[in-house]
Amino acid sequence: MICVNGFGNASFSKDHSNVNSTVNKAAPYIDKWSNYNFWTGLMLAILSAFLIGGSVILKKKALLRLAKTGETRAAEGGHGYLKDWLWWGGLLTMGGGEAANFAAYMFAPATVVTPLGALSVLISAVLTSHLFGEMMNLLGKLGCMLSILGSTIMVIHAPEEEEVTTLRDMTYKFLDPGFLVFASILLVACMILIFHFSPRFGQTNILIYIIICSLLGAFTVSSVKGLGIAIRTAFFDHSVVCHPLTWILLLTLIGSIIIQVNYLNKSLDTFNTLLVYPIYYVFFTTVVLSTSIILFKEWRAMSGVDVVGTVGGFLVIVIGVSMLHLFKDLDVSFEDLRSNLCQPLGQESPSKREDKHILIENIESLPSTREEGPRVFIIS
Repeated sequence: MICVNGFGNASFSKDHSNVNSTVNKAAPYIDKWSNYNFWTGLMLAILSAFLIGGSVILKKKALLRLAKTGETRAAEGGHGYLKDWLWWGGLLTMGGGEAANFAAYMFAPATVVTPLGALSVLISAVLTSHLFGEMMNLLGKLGCMLSILGSTIMVIHAPEEEEVTTLRDMTYKFLDPGFLVFASILLVACMILIFHFSPRFGQTNILIYIIICSLLGAFTVSSVKGLGIAIRTAFFDHSVVCHPLTWILLLTLIGSIIIQVNYLNKSLDTFNTLLVYPIYYVFFTTVVLSTSIILFKEWRAMSGVDVVGTVGGFLVIVIGVSMLHLFKDLDVSFEDLRSNLCQPLGQESPSKREDKHILIENIESLPSTREEGPRVFIIS
């Protein structure tokens, strides 16, 4: 701070040296397995996944019911869903999940809390398949298992959390040149997507709305982390309530959440639920992991094995989520797989024999066309 007195230069030099020593000083790291905060954050993240996964079903059901009444849909700028109590029930449930998620960021690293959002994708997919009649085949079930496995691997290899306990420490991190450049790029990209690409391609390209929500996730997570520190500090230091950073983070959090909810509603109303949330999870998690690397530097104390395990766990989750949704239209069941495996070698299934007999009958019934040249039939 620059003091307005005769000793202003000396005071600035002293504070500046303190800032440099604080920034350059390596912050202590906490052993996660013996840390009560880590387990608390882990349990809150799992609870959040269940609440958010259930809220998706309530909101989707409300939007479908709104479409049947003939009112303007959310994708077309309508807000008729605000009159539906079911949509509000889904919103409140999601609010409870987000509150649990908010609290989880207060106790656990972002690289642990965010990937566990895959559980909400699984829950919403399972409930959607039962309530909306959207089929979940064998590959989808294997995808669920892979997502759970990947989440477990990421928790095991999660980084030791860097201890940031004050808003002063958070201020230094937010003013880091690397994070300022990163945040500026994200903000410019969001503006371009919102004002240029969204009106033109939002209705036909599923990535537009999802990328907007994902990029804003960087501001949401960093604001939640800072506000969590402010809330914990407020119990013994009430001056943090008047700290400018507290209000900046609060306004940033509110603004980013409002925009995210708006574009997430448009995406849900326009595209299939089974496609929206997996893609959203992959983009959102990637942005948050990048934010964590740049801002919180939670990867600094990780060994090579933990880095490979964390990245590998995330890729396993991506593969699982992709299997769950990209192959959802394939008619593959466990009974079909078992019948094919138990079938004697060289024996054809009745359906294949019927297909060949029908093909042969169709060939024999064709009129003679010698003058047209030979016909070639390819049996695949």
